[in-house]
Amino acid sequence: MWLAEARDGRLVRVERGFDRAELVRHLIECARREPRLVVGLDFAFSFPRWFIDELGAPSARSLWELVARRGEEWLAQCPPPFWGKPFVPRPPPVAGRSAWRSTENANLLVGGIGPKSIFQIGGAGSVGTGSLRGMPYLRELQDAGFTIWPFDRPRLPLVVEIYPRYLTGKVEKSNRVARELYLQSRLAREAQPLLALAASTEDSFDAAVSAACMQRFSSDFSRLARMRRTPLDRLEGRIWTPLRDPTFERW
Repeated sequence: MWLAEARDGRLVRVERGFDRAELVRHLIECARREPRLVVGLDFAFSFPRWFIDELGAPSARSLWELVARRGEEWLAQCPPPFWGKPFVPRPPPVAGRSAWRSTENANLLVGGIGPKSIFQIGGAGSVGTGSLRGMPYLRELQDAGFTIWPFDRPRLPLVVEIYPRYLTGKVEKSNRVARELYLQSRLAREAQPLLALAASTEDSFDAAVSAACMQRFSSDFSRLARMRRTPLDRLEGRIWTPLRDPTFERW
């Protein structure tokens, strides 16, 4: 897993080598030293409302506990509405049972690309596996003093769900030259060894650009407490996006 850190308007760290448990322990330790920490995690924090209702989970916390118990079973057996494992095609659409959450339908596609459904647990670009394995750790972060937005009333230290494509804008991330040009055009003042590491893979690129974008728009986080959280937000969650579109913002 890749981790990137930005502070005081600068990108200061890009590294990998953590597994999920190690990364969560590291974030908890960081928050003890710097309680004003904001963390962006690239996986879905919840499911569509109809599926949560079918599971009988009255809150996000109870959902995360259920995923901790059943997530690996779902990944192994791929029961409906999950799909993407070999010989398990996507189920036909059913009215009132969207494969996407409201937050994933709320933003425009970026260059024709949008979030995948959490129910897709195999195949190119699938996010379901990482989400099912990430959700249980939200409980650990919550127990350590983090607030998980928008399920909790926001205060620091804070965790938000991010979708890097909303923060990078349109860029051919599979092309290293495109990644390098993007970083040079937006983060040219950063240390070249950091930029080289950020450009090395798609995941390192996502981590670095997301951290830099969160730092660029860090004033937005103080406004979250004044933003209305709907009952749907508190069950399905919401992807954090800057109040101004970073694609058109001059970095």
